[in-house]
Amino acid sequence: MRHPSRVLLLSLACSTALAAQAANSSGPINVPPGDLAAALNTLARQSDTQLVYRADDLKGRRTAGVQGAASTDQALQQLLHGSGFGAQRDQATGAVLVARVDTARRAPAPQPAAQDASSGSPPVVQEEEVTEIEAVQVTGSRIPRAQIDGPAPISVITAEEIRANGFTSVPDILRGMTQNGGETQSQQSASGADFSPGAQQVDLRGLGPNHTLVLVNGRRIADFPMPFKGRSNFTDISGIPIGMIERVEVLTGSASAIYGSDAISGVVNFILKKKVDGVLVDMRLGTTSDGGGESFNGTFVDGFERGRFSGLYGIELQSQTPLWAYERPIQDSTKDGPTTGSQIARRAYLRTDWYDDYLDPGQDTCDALAGQNGGTTYYAFRPRYGYYCGSDESIGYGTILSKRRGANGYASLSYAFDNGSEWFADVQLGYHNVELFRDVSSWSYMAPDGNEEGYFYNDATGDVEYWQRQFSPEEMGGLDRGMVETTQKTFGLTTGFKGTFAQDWDYEASLSYSQYKAEISWPQIVAARANELFLGPQLGVDDDDFPIFSADPDRLYTPLTREEFDSIAARSVYRPQSETGTLALTVSKADLFTLSGGDAGFAGTVEFGNQSYDLNPDPLATQYYYYSWKDSDGHGSRNRWATAGELRMPVLDSLNWSLAARYDQYRYSGNSIGKPTWSTGLEWRPVDSLLVRGSYGTAFRAPDLHYVYSGIGNDETSGNDYYYCLLDDADDCSDYEEGLIRTREGNRELDAETSTSWTAGFVWSPLQGLDLSADWFDIDMRDQVQDMSVDAILRDEAACRLGELDIASPTCVDALSRVTRTSNDSLYGIYVNPINVARERTNGVDVAARYRFDTSIGRWTFTFNHTWVNEHDFQQFPGDPVEDEFAINSGFDIPRNKSNASIGWENGTWSATLYGQRLGSLPNGWSYDQVWEEGDPGPWIEATYRYNASVSYRFNGQSRLALAVTNLANKMPPKDPTYTAYPYYDISWFDSVGRTINLQFTHHFGGSAQ
Repeated sequence: MRHPSRVLLLSLACSTALAAQAANSSGPINVPPGDLAAALNTLARQSDTQLVYRADDLKGRRTAGVQGAASTDQALQQLLHGSGFGAQRDQATGAVLVARVDTARRAPAPQPAAQDASSGSPPVVQEEEVTEIEAVQVTGSRIPRAQIDGPAPISVITAEEIRANGFTSVPDILRGMTQNGGETQSQQSASGADFSPGAQQVDLRGLGPNHTLVLVNGRRIADFPMPFKGRSNFTDISGIPIGMIERVEVLTGSASAIYGSDAISGVVNFILKKKVDGVLVDMRLGTTSDGGGESFNGTFVDGFERGRFSGLYGIELQSQTPLWAYERPIQDSTKDGPTTGSQIARRAYLRTDWYDDYLDPGQDTCDALAGQNGGTTYYAFRPRYGYYCGSDESIGYGTILSKRRGANGYASLSYAFDNGSEWFADVQLGYHNVELFRDVSSWSYMAPDGNEEGYFYNDATGDVEYWQRQFSPEEMGGLDRGMVETTQKTFGLTTGFKGTFAQDWDYEASLSYSQYKAEISWPQIVAARANELFLGPQLGVDDDDFPIFSADPDRLYTPLTREEFDSIAARSVYRPQSETGTLALTVSKADLFTLSGGDAGFAGTVEFGNQSYDLNPDPLATQYYYYSWKDSDGHGSRNRWATAGELRMPVLDSLNWSLAARYDQYRYSGNSIGKPTWSTGLEWRPVDSLLVRGSYGTAFRAPDLHYVYSGIGNDETSGNDYYYCLLDDADDCSDYEEGLIRTREGNRELDAETSTSWTAGFVWSPLQGLDLSADWFDIDMRDQVQDMSVDAILRDEAACRLGELDIASPTCVDALSRVTRTSNDSLYGIYVNPINVARERTNGVDVAARYRFDTSIGRWTFTFNHTWVNEHDFQQFPGDPVEDEFAINSGFDIPRNKSNASIGWENGTWSATLYGQRLGSLPNGWSYDQVWEEGDPGPWIEATYRYNASVSYRFNGQSRLALAVTNLANKMPPKDPTYTAYPYYDISWFDSVGRTINLQFTHHFGGSAQ
């Protein structure tokens, strides 16, 4: 039986193989004498050569070093002289394999790689046989293989690039990736604060966060337990420990044949560290040049080897102080609004009549309130409406950056058995407290049935009135009491065994489990208590169905004491949780059979899994208890099983063909959804320096758990009353727009969403150190889940009531049952469900370039990445017009193109990087609101540019000090004269944090020089 020794190709080697590999250094190489492993690390860094070896084999080995070597080959000869080790370049990866001369055996002849710019160079150093490189599993395939690039494009960013580019959080990393082109929720998002506070998303290709599969070490993690915008499930990326990331791999396009459901727009795989040399301590302090938002990040990582037992463990500590809107002049006041209408003071104290004319409180009344809102309340006027008591600056009480305190723990363990098998386990723990401020609490009259029109008959004045109050920080007892508070607890465990059986078959049997628990507390106003405090007891109902109160207006204009505010204030606490678990068995064989081009690889997988979630809402929040708040419950689970197989076949020396097929079945609530998916790809290398590739795949997504199991809940919307519009034979039905209470519930009969995806492109290395690539992508998604259209239901209801449709038809029975009208036949409410109906398609091209070369003043590295989207179309319902999401007045908010580029320099102990991002044009406020007309400003916000810079100094090979500046030019969001909604810029893409300065110190205790 053969037991070939295997060499671990670690995370750094994987990421380096994706970049250009320089075969030889162009300048003199000097490496100090000392530890052999440390010397090899120094040589790898100086020459940009990927060196692969067993660290334990080199333990205790010394070298005389290198003086003035003219090439990498010569330097290796000097370093390895007399050590008993030899080296040889593996042409499939560009790696140099270092192994014992006396125990090595010759590796199979590799296939040429497009990235190996040194193809055709003479063998390195010695002719002795060497240990074969261990296969590596890369995102996009379960077949282990040393040759990294495959038929589908994969983008990689390494830990070193994360640091050099000035990224300080996982959302920052993904925001910079050009393929991440969807609109997500920032830390300022009101919708995010209401539905998923403290969480952040990734949205590849702009197809929605729920269509991007997020993995950690190749495993699924539990969803954030609250739904995105109250609708769909998604993965929270904000808590992934940035200090423990080795690299991030992004595969865009349908990948269900490999990973199953969710991978419609692509896969983001966070690879965490598996090895550390010595004890790593890393500390980063950050602040903003305009003040506020101070941060701290500390990472401690250590490893151990105790015979056959080895592992790595670490902890990361995070601290972020909040950055408040009032700390930035661009958004600290309504005076920052772009128009006269948007610059009026907020209506902190407002009283109107039935016609919405403001009832003048008088100068003296407002003067008596001058101490509220930090002394900014005054007698204000709104044209066409009247006088009120307001504040310009109370609008600045929200947070731009959330307060965060947390810790992440991580351990990766393994034990090697005598028979060559291995036990492994990865454990992840996270605990975070996140606080954010959405807005001050407010109140107006809300009826017991939830009606928020707010009008009542005031017996004290003899008029129908409307009252509104916004509560000041002085009344609340400070802004801290208005924070939305979230405690996040995450846990992940993957454990199993891997090894070899039947001589040449590899196996991995694993159990992975992930859980996400949260406790979320929202500040609320109890509607009935506030009604009683301001209006007194209800005295009945008048002839027009208005509730009757005898309310003294002085009560409205009298600030509340702390005790009075506490009597109407409460906290609504949710305890949501989600979990996912998978039992999997994968077998693979690198040489299943032989073709003209070499051995064909195979991998087969069987999986069993379970997924569940439970919102665990405050029971009072599902009633009409809190002001302007009635939520839905939701809880459910599903089981799944899947089987899959992959083949990678070298049909010719220059041609590889990949084929994968999979079948998944989900079971829940008596339903069963089963879908087969498949994918195929070609890799053609007509010459060593060129790879031409293409892929095609199908994908599906089982419906979100919350789409299926959401309980009944309400929100507010509006719609046109087409019945009265058509009855009046009106020309413009928008004049018949009415406010609506939308009632929503999940749908257990949903089918799966499906998609097809294809890519075609090339990777070319025309010069040593230069890589160029371009890939076309096309994703076509069908049966996308969307809520039923309010507009379509109202049109059907009108046609049924007017006799245009048979009132007994299923369409009419359904439409009439969904629309609720008041006793005077006015529109009041509408009932909707999610349904499989929408279709969405996007296509475009990704291009990338990387060039690395040496000069007399150091080594230079240039990178460039660009994504251009040719089209992104959406059709909500069959028969609807296809909407171009880039068209004027489309109502969509995505860029057509994104770019990034960097210039890196390294010379001895110094290194520096300048990194830039370009975000393409976006619709202005009027185009987004679909009201732009010829002659208006815009309709686009011009492309924007942001730059980061970093400089790093290595003291002694063990320590490094780095300074990074994010948003180097301190750019604020672009001015848009049409964006009248606070904070007067598009928070999905911009913020006013400004320039951020981070100082980072890294030290290795023990281990080799870095």
